[in-house]
Amino acid sequence: MSELTERTLNYYRQQQYQPGWFDLLSAMIQGMLQNASESESQLFLQQMGDNLATRYPLAASQTVGELEQRINDVLARFGWGFVDLQPHENAIVICHMALPPGDGLIEARQWRQALGAVLTGLYSRWLADQGGSTDVPLRCEDPDDETALNFRYQR
Repeated sequence: MSELTERTLNYYRQQQYQPGWFDLLSAMIQGMLQNASESESQLFLQQMGDNLATRYPLAASQTVGELEQRINDVLARFGWGFVDLQPHENAIVICHMALPPGDGLIEARQWRQALGAVLTGLYSRWLADQGGSTDVPLRCEDPDDETALNFRYQR
């Protein structure tokens, strides 16, 4: 078992979810998908992630390790899992593990896409605030894993 898989399982073992919160979020996302196009919904959710990042700014980080810790500190407050930042020569991959589970009423793929949009806005703002270029896109890569999303920050 990989270290990230073990960390994910330990995270879920320690969580207690508030009833009602994800029910409301699920109902809102379901309503949005029924009343707006998928692209409009994605843009709105990205904007909400950006707004959330503005409400919870990160202190300046000198290293990728510091940035990872600061992101994980905020995610821990939210109960939203944790990230593993993987720096590459010309990219950063953000592996978001232990995604909040949906309520089962929204298709798993749609739930991951909605969370991916929110997290794209959140991470994009945080990276820009750390000095990253707004011209460099952050893309959500949806793996088949229902508990994880990968984001690639690369030209």
